[in-house]
This record gives sequence, C-alpha cells and structure tokens, in this order.
Amino acid sequence: MSRATFMNFGRLANTNVCSKNREWKLISFMNGKDIFYSTSCLTKIAITPKCLCSIHIRTFINIFNTGENNQKLYRVKQLIGYSPEQMFDVIQDTENYKHFLPFCRKSVDLVKGKNHRKTYLEIGIPPIIESYVSHITFQRPHMIKAECRDGTLFKFLITQWNCDPGLKENPNTTIITFFVSYEFKSPLHSAVANRFFNELVKQMEQAFFSEAGKRYGKPCIKAQKL
Repeated sequence: MSRATFMNFGRLANTNVCSKNREWKLISFMNGKDIFYSTSCLTKIAITPKCLCSIHIRTFINIFNTGENNQKLYRVKQLIGYSPEQMFDVIQDTENYKHFLPFCRKSVDLVKGKNHRKTYLEIGIPPIIESYVSHITFQRPHMIKAECRDGTLFKFLITQWNCDPGLKENPNTTIITFFVSYEFKSPLHSAVANRFFNELVKQMEQAFFSEAGKRYGKPCIKAQKL
C-alpha cells in the first residue's frame, strides 16, 4: 500500500468518516507512523508505508463493563435426613445467623411477625462487606424467602428455601430446594466478588445442615442431590 493511500486514509479519519462501522481519528504522527484512534471500539492503529498493526487499549471500563447481564443464579435441590419442621426452625432462626453462618458478622431481628420478619445483617469478606435489612416472609414449615431491598452492594439479593416432605415412609426426611439470585450494583464489585461469592453461597448452604446436626444429631439418611 502506498504512502499516499495511507495519507488519504488519514485525511478521511481526521474528518470523522466511519470505515467498516468504526470511527477513526488521526491523533498523532510519530516515528514515521500515523496514529489513528477509534472512538467506537477504543482501539489504536499505527500506519506505516509497509504494514498496518492494531494495538488494543484495555481500559478500566473495558475490563469491568462488558455489557453482559450480571445477574447470577445459584440453585440446588437435595434429599436430606431431617424433617421439614427441623430445617425450617434452623433457617428461620435469623438472629443466630452470626453464630453459625460463615462470613455473617452481625444479625439482629428488628421486627418479628407471625409470617414475616425484618433482620439486620452484615455479611462479607473485607474489603467487600455488605450490611442491609433482610425482609423475610415464611410459611411454616414449607417456605422461607428473604429479600435485600436497601443494600449498597446489591441491586437485588433474593434467597429462598423450600422444605417439602421427603420419603413417604420416613417423615424425618426433607426435599430441600435452595435458591439464590443476585446482582451487584457496581460492575467493579461484580467482577471482583463473583469470583468468590458462589463459593460463599455454597458454604452458607452447608452451614445450615451442619447447624441442624448440632441441634438434632446425625441425619437419618445421607444427603442426595436431586
């Protein structure tokens, strides 16, 4: 490609003409190379008489704002060796979460109603710590649902437990369905926290079963994922 061709390309780019759906601007001339910048894809190209090389710019926004849906979902279903009433009592004991849930630093019941509750929770691993009021609704002994509505870290956080009867011949068994859906407000928090948050959720789930063991003894059957 001739030098004249490149110079023509430079004049077009300098007038903000789009080439292949990208808008190029001539931003500098250095060491015999015309340096162009694309405002649409954050890319620089260096043009020389003999070659065309592309240099991608990785910026803070590029790394953390991918344009992807940041909503996350965790769901597990399993048969366990405790009754629905036993598991319900462990799960709804929100004020004692600080004593048996990993990464739960504080838990204080603010409102206690017949079928609802508001609990102040502080969870997380420094430097990412979230404090919020969990709005809890439940139907004994089958369902407990908790929603974060006023947190600074999460756009939303929904946790739900369903405790359904297990084996017909064994009333001390339960089919547990554990569901967590969440999205961080900040793309930066999402990029950092997603690396460990799923593991945190798994550990929290297991903590409820461990607490049931402390209260009621060994399960009557080995847990089985469904």
